[in-house]
Amino acid sequence: MLYAKIEGNGKPLLIIHGFLGMSDNWKTLGTHYAATGFEVHMLDLRNHGRSFQSDVFTYEAMAEDVLQYIEKNKLQQASIIGHSMGGKVAMLFAVRYSERVEKLIIADIGPRYYKPHHAEILKGLAAIDFTTVESRQDVEEILKPYIPDLGTRQFLMKSLYWVTPGQLGWRFNVPVFIANQDVIGQALPEGSQYLQPVMFIKGDRSDYIREQDYDSIRHFFPDAVFAVVPNAGHWLHAENPEAFFSETLRFLQTQN
Repeated sequence: MLYAKIEGNGKPLLIIHGFLGMSDNWKTLGTHYAATGFEVHMLDLRNHGRSFQSDVFTYEAMAEDVLQYIEKNKLQQASIIGHSMGGKVAMLFAVRYSERVEKLIIADIGPRYYKPHHAEILKGLAAIDFTTVESRQDVEEILKPYIPDLGTRQFLMKSLYWVTPGQLGWRFNVPVFIANQDVIGQALPEGSQYLQPVMFIKGDRSDYIREQDYDSIRHFFPDAVFAVVPNAGHWLHAENPEAFFSETLRFLQTQN
């Protein structure tokens, strides 16, 4: 069973984080959605955050986890926001269980194949020997050569926690991620379709969704609409949360 942070009352809204993320990344936005009349479920996917760890790491398994979560919580239908890898999970869930989806929002990812591009990050994460590091600063110093960008390091270190009073560890499952690097970029299975309205929203500085992708997106999602968040890259919900929130809320509140 997936771990989730739940806020608010009203129509169910599931938020699914991206690769190496967790529900905490969406805490502020989740509170905003809750204030507008949603019961917001911010999920931790398997091998992330406080959810269970497993050697099985596939989109099929993650979509089934979402189904089990919905059924366990007796949610007949839910709207879903999925970012990056979480968007891939949301897309697969929607094409398989469309009757369980009220509104679908996919943040800065498309259904196409993406080449693996997390190798250096994973090398950095794997370079941490938790039997020798004594502080978060020690961990950051080891990560720096692999991950020069401060923002990326800070994001990853949100998943660093004290396993015991003297022992740090990662909340995510680094060995499984390294063994399954090719999974993250997999395309949505050919022949899949979701016929209800769906919003694809991207950062204006991101190339994860390009104009030439629009036709292939409509192949899987014929009723897709597109939105762009200004002054934002791939982490559009963190880089310009106000614009992301207003665009997505408008779509969530639109009657089909």
